[in-house]
Amino acid sequence: MAQMIPRLQGPAADSGARIVFSCGFDSIPFDLGVVYLQQEALQRLGAPLVRVHGRVKVMKGGFSGGTATSLIATLETAGRDPALARTLADPFALTPGFRGPKQPDDSTAAFDELAQSWSGPFVMAPINTKNVHRTHALRGHPWGTDFVYSERMLTGSGDGGEKRAKALARNTRLQNALLAFGPTRALIRRFALPQPGQGPTKEQREKGRYEVLFIGQTADGRTLRASVKGDRDPGYGSTCKLISETALCLARETSHTMAPGGVWTPGAAMGLTLVRRLQERAGLSFQIVEESLKT
Repeated sequence: MAQMIPRLQGPAADSGARIVFSCGFDSIPFDLGVVYLQQEALQRLGAPLVRVHGRVKVMKGGFSGGTATSLIATLETAGRDPALARTLADPFALTPGFRGPKQPDDSTAAFDELAQSWSGPFVMAPINTKNVHRTHALRGHPWGTDFVYSERMLTGSGDGGEKRAKALARNTRLQNALLAFGPTRALIRRFALPQPGQGPTKEQREKGRYEVLFIGQTADGRTLRASVKGDRDPGYGSTCKLISETALCLARETSHTMAPGGVWTPGAAMGLTLVRRLQERAGLSFQIVEESLKT
């Protein structure tokens, strides 16, 4: 995406073509979850949220051989190209010309004061955070140029939550180390992962689900929480519906005045129009769950 945006933005703007990427589980629940929460904050609190925590509460589903192969190929390429490795680590890699404030380090175990829960790394956060910041930039930074976004997986409270968070962080570091080693990648690709074309069964797709909690805070300490839920396996029960409805929303409900030719994210091109459509047609729900007038 970072490589293609500069190449395609000019030709797309000239021709009127609208290119929208990350229209599946990566990154619609996160991208639109932040847009939805911020809009509710403006209406309910009269101010944007200067920081938002995206916290995965539930994620039940499987992954495919194609996804695994893509991940390993990306890591292999990054290992050969230091510039690409820096891009993968940069939360503002998709906002050419803009750099916001230092963002949280979400690679460790940490206790989240806003969620009152321990948390650990979430595997797709490096993609989702970049899309959230691109949406914000394309919308003209309505939440302020000092906006901070963090994305993690919740592991629970107490000693058990702490142990799970630390184990998650430790396992993530170990997996990254193993995938960085060529012979290990070859063994994992051959024996440990599904092959391209393989993936979750129909039953697994239908029984899967996910829930993401978003907690935002205004500059004066007021908070707002929202929940985004999906009723199928994230990658293969839900993503197919997300992609299809996003395409229909872009074609039927999004004028060129709203989103002219260019390279977009779903949150910037369609925003709450797409939120409504996904709730009506794609098995998603967006709901405010708590509001606080105090810190």
